[in-house]
Amino acid sequence: MSIFSFLQAAITPVTTLIDELHTSDEEREQIRLEFYKLQFTVFEKTMDYEKQLLKSKADIITAEATGSSWIQKSWRPITMLTFLVLVVLDSFGVLASPLADEAWTLLQIGLGGYITGRSLEKITPKISDALRK
Repeated sequence: MSIFSFLQAAITPVTTLIDELHTSDEEREQIRLEFYKLQFTVFEKTMDYEKQLLKSKADIITAEATGSSWIQKSWRPITMLTFLVLVVLDSFGVLASPLADEAWTLLQIGLGGYITGRSLEKITPKISDALRK
C-alpha cells in the first residue's frame, strides 16, 4: 500500500463526516475548504518526503558509482553476473542440487533492486531538473 493510498483511506471518513454535519451549507463548505487545505498540505509534505527519500537513494548509488575503489564501483554488476551464472547452471542441471526456493527469492529481490537502482541512477537527474522548475 502506498503512502498516498494510506492517506486517502485515512482522509475519506473525515470528508464523509463533514458531509453529514448538521450545519448550514455555507458552514459545511467552509469546513470542507479548510479540510482540503489541510489535505493538500499533508500531500505536499508527503511529496517532499518522497523526494528526499529518492534523492538519498540516488546519492548512495552515485557515491558507489563514483567511488575510488574498484570493488565499490563493481559489486552490483559482479553480483548480477554471479546470479546469471547460477541461473544458467541451474537451468542446464549442472549444479549438484537445484537452487532452493530461497535462492530464487533472493535472485528476484536482487534483480529488482539492481534494476531499480540502475533506473534511479538514470532518471534522478531528470526528476531533479523537473522538480527545480
